[in-house]
Amino acid sequence: MDMINQFLAILSELNAIQISIITFGVAVIWFLPAIVASVLNPKHAKYILVSCVPAGFSIIAWSGLMIWACTGKVFDKYKDKVKENEAEKASAPSDS
Repeated sequence: MDMINQFLAILSELNAIQISIITFGVAVIWFLPAIVASVLNPKHAKYILVSCVPAGFSIIAWSGLMIWACTGKVFDKYKDKVKENEAEKASAPSDS
């Protein structure tokens, strides 16, 4: 209980500018996966944005969103290489 009282005492000493800076910082961190997805994974950016709201309450879910946001173009980048390798294997004569 003493810890809560100390926290409330610190909050009561903050002015409006400090509170707005803290709120802005929390919002940026909360929606960081959506910001990253807008650059690295634009196809899924709107889904990631919507998912940020509940995921902000869980570090595990938020981390999963960050991974999803960062790996968007990686799959497209290597998809063509996989198709090329499969085509090479299909056209190669078998030893049977």
